[in-house]
Amino acid sequence: MPSLFIPRLVNDAFGDPGLFVDFCDERRALLFDLGDLSRLMPRELLRLSHVFVTHAHMDHFAGFDQLLRIILGRKANIVVFGGPGFLDQVEHKLRAYTWNVAHRYDELIIEAREFAADADIPCARFSSRRGFEREACPALPHKGDVIHEEATFRVRARLVDHGMPCLAYAVEEKARINVDKERLVAEGLGAGAWLRTLKHAVLTGADDETPLVVEWRDQHGEHTITRTIGELSKLILDVTSGQRVGYVTDLRYTEANVATLEQLLAGVDRLFIESVFLDEDRDHGLKKNHLTARQAGLIARRVGAAAAVPFHFSPRYADRGDEVETEMLAAWSDADAPDEAPNGTTLTRPSDARNTPDSYAD
Repeated sequence: MPSLFIPRLVNDAFGDPGLFVDFCDERRALLFDLGDLSRLMPRELLRLSHVFVTHAHMDHFAGFDQLLRIILGRKANIVVFGGPGFLDQVEHKLRAYTWNVAHRYDELIIEAREFAADADIPCARFSSRRGFEREACPALPHKGDVIHEEATFRVRARLVDHGMPCLAYAVEEKARINVDKERLVAEGLGAGAWLRTLKHAVLTGADDETPLVVEWRDQHGEHTITRTIGELSKLILDVTSGQRVGYVTDLRYTEANVATLEQLLAGVDRLFIESVFLDEDRDHGLKKNHLTARQAGLIARRVGAAAAVPFHFSPRYADRGDEVETEMLAAWSDADAPDEAPNGTTLTRPSDARNTPDSYAD
C-alpha cells in the first residue's frame, strides 16, 4: 500500500547531505539538514513545515539563508530544530541581515527548537514584523527521544558524537492503513472521500462508536449511509506497522555511537547513512570523525535496517563512487562478514579520535 511519506536525498552522493520527506497527500514536507538546496524547487521549499538540522557545520546549515530567501513573504511559519546551541545559531543567522523593510511583507514566524537530552525543549520565536528579534517561548515538555509528534507520524532524535554533538533522526509512521477493496465491494460500499476520513479517525484514536457518514457515487447514482468508525474499520481496514526511516550523518565509529543508533533505529525499513571514506582510508576517517563505507554497512546490519542508502561521499572518490556504494552494501548484506564489534579494535573510544573540523569531509 502507498506510504504516508516518500523520503529522498536532496543531492547526489557527493553533494551536501539532506533528506526531503514528501507527504504526498498533504501538500507538505519535512527536511533534514540545510546544506545546498539548489536542487529543490521553490514550490517544494514552500511546502516545508519542519526542518531538522543535525549540526551547524556549513554543509548542513548554509542553506538556511536560501530557505529564508524563498519563504520570506510567501509563508506564514516554519519550525526549525537543532542540537545544543541551536537557538543562538539561528539568532546569529538572522541578525546578520538588515530587516528594515521586512515588516512590509506578510508576516513570517520562525520557531526554533533545541534538543535537550533529558530536559524540556527550549524554544525561541522570530517574527519578520519585528525584524526577527528573538522572543522567548515556553519550553516544550520532554518526551524522551520524541521531538515532534502528530496524529499520523513522529520524529525521534538522539545525540551522537562527531567531535561535537550531532543529531541522528528517525521519522516514523504510526500505522499504515489499507482498504481491502474486495471486502469494500462485498459490503456494498463504494470508494469516496469518506475513506480518508475513516483512516484519519482510526489513526487519531477516535471512539469506535463515533458515527461516520459514508457517501459515494457509482453508475446507479449517489448513496449515503451512516456506520460507526469501529464497525467500518473491522469490516474493510487492515492496520499494519508504519514505515520507519533513519537519517544518520557525521559521526565517529564508536561503541557509544553504535549503541545509540541501535536504540533509535532498530529494525528501520530504510536507513540513509553517511559513507564518507573507503575503508582503506579509515585512519583519515578517524581524524575527520566520519564513517567509512564499511563501517556504515556494519551499522546498518547491526541496527537491522531492511534497506540502506549510502550518501555523503568524500570528493576524493569522484571517480570511485561505485566502490564506496559497493563496500557499504557488502558490509550491510553479508551476514558472514566479520563484525567489527563493540570490543574489537576497530571501534574507537571518543578520546582516541581527533577533533578535526570537516566542512568538506575530505
